[in-house]
Amino acid sequence: MNAHATSSHALVQELSMGGTGPTVVIKDCIDIAGTVTGCGSEAFASAAPALENAAVVEALLTAGCRIIGKANMHELAFGMTGVNGFHGTPVNPNWPDRIPGGSSSGSAVAVAAGLCDFAIGTDTGGSVRQPAICCGVIGIKPTFGRISRKGLSPKNSSLDCVGAFARDMDMIETAMAAMDPTFTSETLINAPKLTRIKSDPVAEVGDPLVYALMDAYPGMGYECLTHFEAAFQAGMTVISYETAAAFGHLLDEGAPLGADIRKRLTAARHVTEAQLAEAEAVRTAFTAEVDALLDQYDALVTPALPVIPPTLSEAQDPQTILPLTRFLRPFNLSGHPAITLPARTNSGLPIGLQLVGRKGEEARLCAIARWIVSCVPDFQSKDQSQ
Repeated sequence: MNAHATSSHALVQELSMGGTGPTVVIKDCIDIAGTVTGCGSEAFASAAPALENAAVVEALLTAGCRIIGKANMHELAFGMTGVNGFHGTPVNPNWPDRIPGGSSSGSAVAVAAGLCDFAIGTDTGGSVRQPAICCGVIGIKPTFGRISRKGLSPKNSSLDCVGAFARDMDMIETAMAAMDPTFTSETLINAPKLTRIKSDPVAEVGDPLVYALMDAYPGMGYECLTHFEAAFQAGMTVISYETAAAFGHLLDEGAPLGADIRKRLTAARHVTEAQLAEAEAVRTAFTAEVDALLDQYDALVTPALPVIPPTLSEAQDPQTILPLTRFLRPFNLSGHPAITLPARTNSGLPIGLQLVGRKGEEARLCAIARWIVSCVPDFQSKDQSQ
């Protein structure tokens, strides 16, 4: 493994397969034939190699991409810090003292460090978009179900989406087209109709960026999603229930797990069918609410994160992690596509915007993202690995 990949802990395995197109790394919960799908865990270190490629890997190879490695991740994709005691924690290239984010930590780090052109991750509750902002790159979560999950672990999820990281919008669109050949780029003819989403509590760091966009685009709306906070909580209920169903057996088997994962997985097993039913009711109501708002607007705008990503030391306190997906997880519950654009505070720390679009309209969402970058002065959603 090359020195940079080794020192950054971004990759768990180097590979060289495919064509001569863009270089890609694949999150370690996605099957690549002949390699172990380790899910960032010692529990699967001795598992049998995958017999066939995941559907998204096949799509990338068909598109001529070159797969150069498997990316490290938060163990079992069940955490947001990216801290991994088994493989080592991927080092955030731009802010080494801060978390890389998770669970697709290695994918975000690989892109931010310039190890690849784009990276593939998965997003169940913000696991592409959050590490993208933590590491200063762009992250996209497509519409639920648009990109096949065949060959992913866990096998079953009602929230999880295959997503991508890149340093610029051109490469994000290249990644989308490689994953899904039906994706074709769009160009906006007129300014999009956007609305900011009211949040309570107010984001500590993301709002100034939203205000900058409002200054550049004074016609922006200001709307409320009444089920937003309930959707945030309901998303965690569903994640916990489904993760316990997929990996709870590891507790019974006494498998080697990190202390944080063992604790969270034990708690997840206590989610009841009644609690799940309540969460599903919230899903129905919130999805309808978002769909109705997107009948009026082309995209919804939120801060990406409510707070600055914590340092590795601060992240040892679970209370610092809880807010990180406040604006992200609800749109896993509803299934809408979302993209996060990175920026920096005046002191150089990571923040960003999230845009949420209509289901199936990723091309329009990408076009709106390009438009926003052009509207907001000094918006730093460009290549930050240089």
